[in-house]
Amino acid sequence: MAKHIEPGMRVALPVDYAGVSMAMTQPIIEHGAGNLDLVCVPTGGLQVDQLIGAGLVRTVETSAVSLGEAGGAPRVNAAVKEGAVRLKDATCPAIHAGLMAAQKGSPFMPLRGLIGTDLLRHRDDWRVVDNPLADGGDPIVLIPAIKPDVTIFHVPMADRFGNVWIGRRRELAAMAYASRLVLVTVERGVEENLLADEMCAAGVLPALYVTAVARAPKGAWPYGLWGEYPADSAEIARYAKAARTADGFSAYMAQTQMEPA
Repeated sequence: MAKHIEPGMRVALPVDYAGVSMAMTQPIIEHGAGNLDLVCVPTGGLQVDQLIGAGLVRTVETSAVSLGEAGGAPRVNAAVKEGAVRLKDATCPAIHAGLMAAQKGSPFMPLRGLIGTDLLRHRDDWRVVDNPLADGGDPIVLIPAIKPDVTIFHVPMADRFGNVWIGRRRELAAMAYASRLVLVTVERGVEENLLADEMCAAGVLPALYVTAVARAPKGAWPYGLWGEYPADSAEIARYAKAARTADGFSAYMAQTQMEPA
């Protein structure tokens, strides 16, 4: 599926608890399409750190990037410090508002909570206007639509029709609705039509919004996947320690232990 990734694409990736397709990380790196613009929905972690460490990223729009309990994201921090990557500061509501605008076909979405923050000084693509429905003196921020070229995530299952089960992770649906391409890895395939089952249909993303599906058991590892397996905190901590240096990062990415046990 990595062949779908082309240089300069805008790529949306989910937060660490929502189904990160770590199985796609190494194929994307090996594919080598660079100058990617990442959109973290709404924060980034291990996958973002590895794509930046591999030199494939030019911008990151996010409200935060970290490795959680393992600390900061070492290759992100180094790249930003060296000026190798441009960081576009955002907030969680702002990123979701941008995706919501895209899925509704609107050029922007208004958001009020940013008024008074210094983020407005660093985002020249955000606009502050007077609320046209008020009598005046009522500023509001316009967030441009976020239209990813491709969204990538991992979920427990897909059926043979291409429908994928996202459960309660509705942010995955928002990402898919806003994106031109949607690449999904899954733990397993099932024969029954997931949309025909009243017990699970509400948590299914229809195949209409899915470009490609691939089976990848333990595809979120070392992150966990809801209802399937917990995060491998020791492995994430091992990566965090190794990636403190560029050489350590390269050695970690080259070793066979990248595959789950």
